[in-house]
Amino acid sequence: MDIGMCQVYEDEIKSLEEEIKLLAEQYKDIQQESTFYSEEEILMAIKAFQSEFQGESKGHESQSDLKAQLESLEADLCFLMKFTCIQFTSHSKRTIERNGNRTVQKHRVSGKCHSLSFQLEFQLLEIKDKEKVSTVITHLSIIMESGEDLNVSKFVSRIEEHGDLLTFFRSLSSYAEWCEHRRSTFQHFKVVSIKLLSI
Repeated sequence: MDIGMCQVYEDEIKSLEEEIKLLAEQYKDIQQESTFYSEEEILMAIKAFQSEFQGESKGHESQSDLKAQLESLEADLCFLMKFTCIQFTSHSKRTIERNGNRTVQKHRVSGKCHSLSFQLEFQLLEIKDKEKVSTVITHLSIIMESGEDLNVSKFVSRIEEHGDLLTFFRSLSSYAEWCEHRRSTFQHFKVVSIKLLSI
């Protein structure tokens, strides 16, 4: 058999092994997720889901109302992304603890604001107390492409310490906008200086 063919088969085998490993990890996550629910909770959720889509339960919104709501939310999200220039490229969520009235979920979010990329990882602690639900962000970790800017590093550390995502996104939007202005200004002067040098 040709050595080149052997290499192709070996590469294909490696690729399949990696895919199997990834699927096994996803399966493990799904299994872990499902173990946090009791059989009774799963059956109740299935019944609620079936009754909602078969129209057995009264007081639920119709499918067309839900579709209109979804379209409205998508339009709002599109407006916010244009307004803030923050675009989310990926999001993953995994429940890591469920205990009575307490739930902990791990979130991973990545995105861009103008030309700046960012990644967030945090845990969301949700506590249900009778009629009230309170949420707290913990274990916040932010990765940003800010170069060697010491002020940005200090700011990110402070945000991570306080778990203040709202302030992060507000500041990110302003900072990225000024970075974009600065980049275009430097680009303009670079073009002008090249033209002057060529005279």
